[in-house]
Amino acid sequence: MNFSVYSRDASVVELLFFDKEDDAQPAHVISLDPFIHRNYHYWHVLVPGVQAGQIYGYRVQGPFNPSAGIRFDNSKVLLDPYGRVVVVPRNYSRDQAQKDRNNAATAMKSVVLNTSLYDWEGDTPLTRPLSQTIIYEMHVKGFTQHPSSGVAEETRGTYRGLIEKIPYLQDLGISAVELLPVFQFDAQDCPPGRVNYWGYAPVSFFAPHQAYSSSRDPLAPVNEFRDMVKALHRAGIEVILDVVFNHTAEGDHSGPTFCFRGFDNNAYYVLEQDRSRYANFSGTGNTLNANHPIVRRLIIDSIRYWVQEMHVDGFRFDLASILARDSSGHVMTNPPVLWDIESDPALAGTKMIAEAWDAAGLYQVGSFVGDSWREWNGRFRDDVRSFFRGDEGTLQHFADRLLGSHEIYGHEQREAEQSVNFVTCHDGFTLNDLVSYNQKHNESNGENNRDGGDDNRSWNCGIEGPTDDPAIECLRNRQVKNFMTTTLLSLGLPMLLMGDEVRRTQLGNNNAYCQDSEVNWFDWSLLKEHEEVYRFVKLLIERRLLRDAGAERQRVTLTELIAKGAKGWHGTKLDQPDWSSYSHSIAFSAELAKENALVQFIFNAYWEALDFELPYVANGQESSWRRWLDTSLPTPMDIVPWLESPLVAEQIYKAGPRSVVILWARADNGLLASA
Repeated sequence: MNFSVYSRDASVVELLFFDKEDDAQPAHVISLDPFIHRNYHYWHVLVPGVQAGQIYGYRVQGPFNPSAGIRFDNSKVLLDPYGRVVVVPRNYSRDQAQKDRNNAATAMKSVVLNTSLYDWEGDTPLTRPLSQTIIYEMHVKGFTQHPSSGVAEETRGTYRGLIEKIPYLQDLGISAVELLPVFQFDAQDCPPGRVNYWGYAPVSFFAPHQAYSSSRDPLAPVNEFRDMVKALHRAGIEVILDVVFNHTAEGDHSGPTFCFRGFDNNAYYVLEQDRSRYANFSGTGNTLNANHPIVRRLIIDSIRYWVQEMHVDGFRFDLASILARDSSGHVMTNPPVLWDIESDPALAGTKMIAEAWDAAGLYQVGSFVGDSWREWNGRFRDDVRSFFRGDEGTLQHFADRLLGSHEIYGHEQREAEQSVNFVTCHDGFTLNDLVSYNQKHNESNGENNRDGGDDNRSWNCGIEGPTDDPAIECLRNRQVKNFMTTTLLSLGLPMLLMGDEVRRTQLGNNNAYCQDSEVNWFDWSLLKEHEEVYRFVKLLIERRLLRDAGAERQRVTLTELIAKGAKGWHGTKLDQPDWSSYSHSIAFSAELAKENALVQFIFNAYWEALDFELPYVANGQESSWRRWLDTSLPTPMDIVPWLESPLVAEQIYKAGPRSVVILWARADNGLLASA
């Protein structure tokens, strides 16, 4: 095995071999001779006879001069930046990695892996068209950890446990899972007495998280992860990873030394003018120096590895705008790392999704660099929430979000799926809590409710928190259905949050990153309790109006798609939309040419029922409209199978208060005639 690391200013590099993960002393030490084992700034050594499963780490000596950005500490065992496996001792201690003492017994360590031994049985990434993709953002552990999951205790919360629940994802109609971070992370990077549950605290960019394996065998996480990917692919479900290339778990100037800081602090991190301090564009203490040549190569090599060796289908880049910053923190016009990712032939066809902002105020939704990146559309989330809450001055923005956010993306002449449409995600309220709480309730996080966002645009429907009031519960169900309908039927790439389809709650906590408990776990008893909502979402996904793979394959732009299918906006009167700031309703006509169908959308966020005139269908029949969906109606009339839609008798349709209605009609000649 050849071992190689980059360190510009090191004076001594030692390769340490351990027999066990919690050994206080290495069993064997190889000191690298700078005259033999160094080329340029790469320290390397070929060690014969090394086998898969060998535990190892590094110890690096050099100057400790924080004012110059140099922080060598030869008392610390360092992870290999390119290590494929990380093992965590049972007595692992983040605190020991911060103190001025030897931490060998309590340090995470790397493990040798032979990636060629796994049998993929012909598996390859699926490359499903984006226009046929519905993303389900989920947490590996949280999906099956709850006792109600029915998964055996020894496999709950693991990659293997997730495999057992694939039939559920298939039944719901999910075509891609977006996994919260699965790179090995530091679970102790959190307030005392709590745990970093989400995983946005990476210590490795190659190793799958050990705690999500059902086995303590050091090599098990890699093969279990691959088993999960292979099983999901067999079910027709793609795997997208939420990746964190904007910071690491080493924190600020007082943080622990795990890896990068101990090899080359100046190369791996963006430092302030006072080089003893770290730039903090991530809000977590440090910022990865993504456009440094060494770090760029690390990021590209990591992404290639997860595609080529682990067969993942795509990536969602956390705080991706940080990758547009240079070594001084300034925003670059053409960031090399982003263009490297975009233009790499090995990554062609891989789904790339950007969270196009950072924690320092840089907001690039609609202007993120590149020709193939998709973007989390935070404005879709905010404007749709505001509209259904009944806020004034929201209608025009809401209408634009329905049609792919043309005001944001139209200038780029890109396809509709550039916009990733979502109303909820891991960061914030669940959909149930969005309609159940006016305020965040994060007291259990231990920060006196100061953490988490304050601009939630939520509405509790009349009572704060859980209630047995049937009228309130009926209204909450209706609002949930309104949000789901809008997310799944708007032009763009829809994303749902795990458990929203059964109204999973976090008890009003909108920043549950440190809660490894039932606050975050999927309670499977909700599937029975909220089967009405589950049924609604399932039928909605089955139909997915306006999703046509042909448009994507032909590179039909958002502008062209709207011009081709749109037939006009209406208010309660045909062709008379009310765009005033006081308006809370709108109707829209569209044509599904390939299906020879006309569709009428009615969105009524007003608190009273409204009568909407319907267009006449030019097919010779007095009334040809059929009701597919009406969120104001009780189940099972709220949504029916498409071809079982009942006829609407009148040319006026009464849309209930705070409701969404979708009607359709056959259009033999594809024309609509106004009344």
